[in-house]
Amino acid sequence: MLNYYQELSLLPQEEIPIHFLWSKVFGQIHLGLVEMQDEQGRVPIGVAFPEYVWGDKVSVLGGKLRLFAEHEATLSQFNICHWLARLSDYVHCTNIRPVPEKLSSYATYQREQPKTSKERLARRYAKRHGMDLATALHSTIDLTVKPPSDAAYKTQFRYCDMPQKAVTTPFIRLTSLSGGQTFCVWIKKTVVAGPSGATFSRYGLSAVSTVPDF
Repeated sequence: MLNYYQELSLLPQEEIPIHFLWSKVFGQIHLGLVEMQDEQGRVPIGVAFPEYVWGDKVSVLGGKLRLFAEHEATLSQFNICHWLARLSDYVHCTNIRPVPEKLSSYATYQREQPKTSKERLARRYAKRHGMDLATALHSTIDLTVKPPSDAAYKTQFRYCDMPQKAVTTPFIRLTSLSGGQTFCVWIKKTVVAGPSGATFSRYGLSAVSTVPDF
């Protein structure tokens, strides 16, 4: 049960748009959570986005983030103000507060992967067959298809010709500290009836553990 939380409000300015702030703020939160992980990579702090919107026309994270933990001492130890010290002009942090006693719902915030990305599939194929990504994307691949009730048949395809499935959930663009490349963390929210679990990933996300939704 997550009993305490701390809320962050992003303060974008004309020269610093909110998507840039999200990249910096969430990157620092990730670094801090890495320091708190256990041997299994689990973290006792979960994140929530109270202004989250996911729809056909608009998908945004909003301008607020909440950190949740079971114990007040956990959030004190994390010390979010320390991790965001260089961004103090652009982020407002509240004190640690108790979660409201009466809650109408809970939610999971999980990382969504674009599983059908042709680049992702081609990269795996390239690794298995010892070739570069461009070659894997444009090579003609022989495939044997075996339907449940029909005879098997052979066909051909290229990864570059595959339709791209769009991921429409809100995302944060981060930069890898090890390689310097940028990548997106798509975040999917699911509202559920009751609480479950209390451990999260190093991004504060989980497909199973819930956070209070208010």
